[in-house]
Amino acid sequence: MRKSRTSLVAAIAVALLAVPVAGVAQAQNSSPATPRYQPQMVAALADSLHVSEKAAADRLDHQAAQEDQLADVVEEGKTRTDGAFFDASGNLVVNAPDDRAASQIEKAGLHARVPEHGKAALTSAKEQLDEQAAEKAPEGISSWSVDLSADRVDVEVNDMDARGARSFLKTARSFGDAVHVVKGAEPLAPQATVYPGSTMTWTDDQGSWVCSVGFGAQDSSGKDYLVSAGHCLASLPDLSVDGDHFAKGTDSRYEVGRDSVDMGIAAVDQGDSIATEVGTWGSTDGNVAVEGSKRAPEGADLCKSGQTTGWTCGKVEAYDVTVTYVDEHGGPDTVVSGLGESTVCTEGGDSGGAYISGNQGQGMTSGGPTNQSCGGLNSSTKSYFQPLDDTLEHYELTLDTH
Repeated sequence: MRKSRTSLVAAIAVALLAVPVAGVAQAQNSSPATPRYQPQMVAALADSLHVSEKAAADRLDHQAAQEDQLADVVEEGKTRTDGAFFDASGNLVVNAPDDRAASQIEKAGLHARVPEHGKAALTSAKEQLDEQAAEKAPEGISSWSVDLSADRVDVEVNDMDARGARSFLKTARSFGDAVHVVKGAEPLAPQATVYPGSTMTWTDDQGSWVCSVGFGAQDSSGKDYLVSAGHCLASLPDLSVDGDHFAKGTDSRYEVGRDSVDMGIAAVDQGDSIATEVGTWGSTDGNVAVEGSKRAPEGADLCKSGQTTGWTCGKVEAYDVTVTYVDEHGGPDTVVSGLGESTVCTEGGDSGGAYISGNQGQGMTSGGPTNQSCGGLNSSTKSYFQPLDDTLEHYELTLDTH
């Protein structure tokens, strides 16, 4: 498929926005009230938080300013820290190893606390659970991750009676109150679905599939790549958008039944390219420009674009999350590590779709609860994404930016 850059951007936008090519709007300048962000990002966030657009923009500015303050503290070696997260009010809370460090953090203008456990100790406990799961996927366990704000490791269980769950929970409970067991979780699965239609599609010996387009990047020689969820590229497929071939899978770190990482890349056809804006599914203000891949702290607000559920928003819950994905086609369970967790709602087919916080790309949809419905009344929603920065680093790629 050879197209000009303009026509390919339109084709990608159709895959993300599900609107006629002629109706795709280009990114526009932000209004004076929101100088750092495009209107559609602010509008979606405001709707998600039930606040005004000015309040949403102010919240993003406030979070960015606090991130810069923390970066100064860390880079200048002023004091030691042990992780940080945004609380429900959008204030950055920094873990300190002791009262002296907490005092220094407070003097720098940030909120501090001295936790009972802290990120380092919790990460160590979580890594031991990862090691056990790497030997055999723990049937009945949905996920396990460090919850910095609650100062604990959360283990979510969908079947307490499963043999794998009993063994895994025995290890988890050996860490005492540093681990919290959550019962009644949904089984998780990668969110690619069999679909004989549009968006990013391919066919293999198991049928026809669909995922959502992720981010574009380049290697040191200038070769263009699509960065995506690994399970979308596990068979190294030929990928099409709107019926036209545009990329070929070249690597995936996802393998059913094996300890996996859900990242992969596809070589983009010569003459084609990936748009540097994230689609917002019909917004008249256009798309959201991608200006970098700086990782947002836990608690930060973010939105994602996916072909099934469109443009949905939430916040970052945790990083370095390990999950057990069930295979809805009867295959073995798969343990996937290194994911981000969010409250953004996703469904099957959203896999590979782009997450963005402000103007910084965050990752690609990996999976979520098997029975989650984004169109219904949910008391809470969640999804898991493959962090973009980790993927770029692993494959030694540079993100395409606007």
